[in-house]
Parts: sequence; structure tokens; C-alpha cells
Amino acid sequence: MDAAPLFGGLADAVFDHAAHDPAHVVLGRKDPAGRWRDVSAAEFCDEVLALAKGLLASGVRFGDRVALMSRTRYEWTLFDFAIWTVGAQSVPVYPTASAEQVLWTLYDAEVSACVVEHEDHAMTVGSVIDRLPLLKRLWQVDAGAVGQLVESGAAIDDEVVHRHRRAVTPDSTATVIYTSGTTGRPRGCVITHANLMFETDTLTGRWESLFRSRPGEDPATLLFLPLAHVFGRMVEVAAVRSGVRFGHQPLLRTDVLLPDLAAFRPTFFLAVPYVFEKLFDTARRRAEAEGRGGVFDKAVEVAVSYAEAREHRAFGLGPGPSTGLRARHRFFDRAVYGKLREAMGGRVRYAMSGGSGLDRRLGLFFEGAGVRVFEGYGLTESTAAATANPPERPRFGTVGLPIPGTTVHIAEDGEVWLHGAHVFAGYLGDPGATGAVLRDGWLATGDLGSLDDDGYLTITGRKKETLVTSGGTSVSPLGLEERVRAHPLVAQCIVVGNDRPYMAALVTIDQEAVEHWLRMQNRPPLPPVELVRDPGLEVEIRRAVIAANTRVSQAESIRTFRILAHPFSEEHGLVTPSLELKRRAIETAYADEVDALYRRPTV
Repeated sequence: MDAAPLFGGLADAVFDHAAHDPAHVVLGRKDPAGRWRDVSAAEFCDEVLALAKGLLASGVRFGDRVALMSRTRYEWTLFDFAIWTVGAQSVPVYPTASAEQVLWTLYDAEVSACVVEHEDHAMTVGSVIDRLPLLKRLWQVDAGAVGQLVESGAAIDDEVVHRHRRAVTPDSTATVIYTSGTTGRPRGCVITHANLMFETDTLTGRWESLFRSRPGEDPATLLFLPLAHVFGRMVEVAAVRSGVRFGHQPLLRTDVLLPDLAAFRPTFFLAVPYVFEKLFDTARRRAEAEGRGGVFDKAVEVAVSYAEAREHRAFGLGPGPSTGLRARHRFFDRAVYGKLREAMGGRVRYAMSGGSGLDRRLGLFFEGAGVRVFEGYGLTESTAAATANPPERPRFGTVGLPIPGTTVHIAEDGEVWLHGAHVFAGYLGDPGATGAVLRDGWLATGDLGSLDDDGYLTITGRKKETLVTSGGTSVSPLGLEERVRAHPLVAQCIVVGNDRPYMAALVTIDQEAVEHWLRMQNRPPLPPVELVRDPGLEVEIRRAVIAANTRVSQAESIRTFRILAHPFSEEHGLVTPSLELKRRAIETAYADEVDALYRRPTV
């Protein structure tokens, strides 16, 4: 698909699937005992229709905006498609949003109804409801909202709902997604039905091997990305439209995620780099705890070398893996890689990564371990992916080629511009901001990048985040930060140095990884205040910094760093819900620590 759809809306797929193959399993849902049970196309359609009736009975009308504030769960998808069925618009709200963030989103979007997950969310909305004169209805999922709405709409005729559904056109607004905003107040991105249909149909068509799995094997995916984020929303819509069975998992913690991967047994999944890093780190720690750390490290080297040799062959740069390398790879496939795949349910062969940059070496490792990760790039304004690595010839460390129907242009200043049917309609009620990023149909992303000779895109930084030292050296901090963060003990890294004599860094640690590191040395746990002064930990972080510095010139290198006792958190306004660091907020909050970096010896 390389053009916008000509008719219909997102909810049509639910009713079409039920009509053509009512018994087909489209969703997995956990029962009260924690077991996954199947939901057929007919069952899901009936639930969507009944809930849509309830929304109409409760006063939700065509074009109204309904907020959804919840973790990733079955009911979110149910409400999404019921809202779209009656021609209303959903406005996602992160479940971790503060009262002021909720107020701004619901006020700016002129929301008339709101669905929340539980009592805490209801109290958050309740604390600002006196400043939301247009908000008339509030439903709580955990208090039986679905059943209440279904009961209230029982008397409405099916045809009333279908009249609303048939009135939806591709250019109708489907959702207003508020950017998490590393700076300034979030803006509402107006995403149409056409945007989401083009995006999802293009991805499922071009990446059919990912979505369709192997012959005789029913495709399935476990959705654990936040549905308030455009990436998670795209996965939801793609799965429903393509008839891929999917389930919901609200927690990204590996101790919860891995058991559900093993039980649900997806054939593929879509995630942010953080998930792949955690899967790798968990496997490494498990091997070290079993006294097999050396074997695991050798397996990593073989996987990376094997994948790199195959990549070189695909691009005509080499003959592929040698006989000896293939033999070592077969040995480690039985000893290491197979166990990693089994921990993910045993059927995963493909995955897609987005949201931020995936380390090239990590991508090569998963490829060598039998799970091909397609890295892509996009933003809310492009309805998720605008580029992605092609199934047949990925180039690890890049974000791939433009998806079909998309054009990528690099402006004179290095900014990435995008053009395609997935580009959003604009910012809600803000023509000035819209005009600043939409230029004759082109989306100016604010990201810096480059295209190689084969057309693969590499993101190198953000225009607004380029740092300039007092000596005039321009530095894009993104690459340095990602390379420091590649160290298993590092959780976050932010590089500073604007109007300063050199680059420096604030580093937070992965508490779980550090506890494991201490156990492997037969050392007791240390409180955070003592840990950040630990000489051994400082040596490890220094290694990470030195490794990052090998990729840049001396003028661009990190000269000194400080280990912080606590991570940057969303709770303190330092991280967006999609895990992006708020650079200005961090530099303000840690102004004293930043100043101290320029009064200490350099690396």
C-alpha cells in the first residue's frame, strides 16, 4: 500500500473479520486465574458493538473526544474500537500522568468523557474536574465500566451504531495523541483514520514475514508497549486489521514479561530498545549466576561475528560466515541461543524496535541468536514508523529505508524531512506550531540524520539538543549517551557541555545489574550513597566512557563524569512517559552536580 485509503474507518476491520471468519482467534485475554483464553473475531465484534451502543446511550456523539487513561490492557483496545465505531475520537493519557498533565490534555482536547483504569486515576481526574467544564462523564474500568455501559445501551438498535460507523471517512480524526514533550507543553497531534490505515497496512504488507510468521503457524504478538504512545497504538491497530492474535501485558519488568512471553508464545513482538537490552542483560546475568558467564560471552562474540558476516554478504562486501564460524554458531545455538528463544516463548523469530536507537552490536547479537530485529524510526507526527530496515537486507545500526509510499529528505542543516500519507494532520488548535513543522506537505522532524549510498537512514541527534562548547565545538550528544548506556551497569546517561570548556556526563546505574555485579564479587549490597563512591564501580563506568570516546574526536569526548545515586524518573519530571530524558529539566535539577563536573579532574 503506497497511497491513502479511499473509504472507511478503523472499526470496519472488526466487523469485516467477524463477517468473513467469525471463529478466527483475534485476541488473547487473561482470565481471573491468570490463564490466557482465546477471543474470536465474532466475540470481539459483539463486545465492540455492545460497548458502542453504551457510548451512544451515554451521550457520546460523532466527533466527540473521549480520553483513555490506563495501562496496556484488553479494555483499552475494546474502548478504542468502540469509540471509532461511533465516529468519536480517542485521546490517550499516560497512566502515570500528573494531575496538571491530565488537566492540560483534557482541557486542550475539549474532552467530554473519560475512561480511567482504577480509583487512583479517577481521583487524579477528580482533583481537576472543577476546571474541566466540558467533561460530563467519567467511567472506571475496574469498577465495572464496560458492563455498565453495555447494560445502558442494550435497547439501542444495531443499525444506529452502523450508521455512525459508515459515516466515518478516512480523513476523519481517529485520535489526538499528545506528544510527551522533552521541552514545553505537550501538543495534540491529530491522527486521522487514513494515517493509521496507511501506516499499519503498509507495515503488514512490506514486513509480511514478521506479521505472517511461518507456513502453518498462526501469527501472534504480545503487546506490552504503552497504548498512550503512538508506537503501541500502531501495533494494536496493525494486529486488529491484519487478524493477528495479540494479548496485552501492562508491565515492562522482565520478571513479569518473560513468564507471559513463555505462556503466550508470540511469533513476533514490537518493542523499544530498553526491552531488548533487558532481555540480553537478564540472559547474561542468568549465565553468570550459573557459572557460565565465559560461555555466554563467547556465544555473544560468535553471534555478532556470524550476523556481521551475513550482513556483509547481503551487501556484497564478503563471502558470508566461514565454515568454522558456522560450526561454532551451530554449537552455541544449542547451548545458548535456543535457550534465549525458549525464554521468549520458543516461537519468536522476528521483532521490531523503535522509539530510540538500538545499539548495532545488540542488533547483531539478536540476529545471530535467531531473532531478527528490524529497527525503524518515526515519531507521533508520522503515526509511528517512517523508515524501517527491510526484511531481506537489514543494515544494523541504521533505521533502515523509507517505508513504501514515504520519502525521506535531508535538509541543508542535516534535519530529516518526511513525506507520506502517514504524516499527521497538524497540532490541535495550533496552526502556528503546525506551520512550523509542516512545509508543503513535508514534516520537518527536528531530528538530524544522514542517508548512506544505499538509502539507509541513520539518526545522529536532535537539532535542539546539539551542544556547543565555549571553544565553538558542536557536539551531538545522542551517540555518546547511547554508547555509555551500552555498558550493562549503566541505566541512563546525559552529556552536558553547552557553553562549557568540554563535554561531561551524568550517569545513573541499573540497580538490578549492580546488585548482580556485587554478588558475583561476593560483596554485600551497598546503599546508594556508598555505591556511587565505590572505586570498582567508578572503574567500570570509566571504561564505558572511554569506550564511547573512541568513536569521536578529542574535542567531542567526555572528559569527566559523575555517578548519581538515583535514576532520572518520570515522577520527578525528568523523563517522558516514553523514557526520553528531559535534558533541560535534568540540567536544572542537577545544576550543582553539573557545576561540580567542571571543578574536578578529567578522564
